[in-house]
Amino acid sequence: MKISEQDIKTVASLSRLRIPPEEAQEVTSQLDKFLTYVENLQAIDTTNIEPTTYALPMQNVFRADVVKPSLQREDALSNAPLKEDGYFKVPRVLEE
Repeated sequence: MKISEQDIKTVASLSRLRIPPEEAQEVTSQLDKFLTYVENLQAIDTTNIEPTTYALPMQNVFRADVVKPSLQREDALSNAPLKEDGYFKVPRVLEE
């Protein structure tokens, strides 16, 4: 696919980018190479290939979800700088 400098100006305008005139030719060449690469990828037959999220097989690395006794409220609040009525007390963030 051949990209013109006018195409680059249009894309830059839509993207709110400023491309200096001295860099326009280089950007045009880079984008043209990228689009040619994408065209080559589109030519590959992928009819019998399933989509994949990862290139390598993945496995769940999390531990099993097992119910265990929780920390007692008094223990959780023991090092809190501020506490009130069995809860952590924090400074007010939003004012009315």
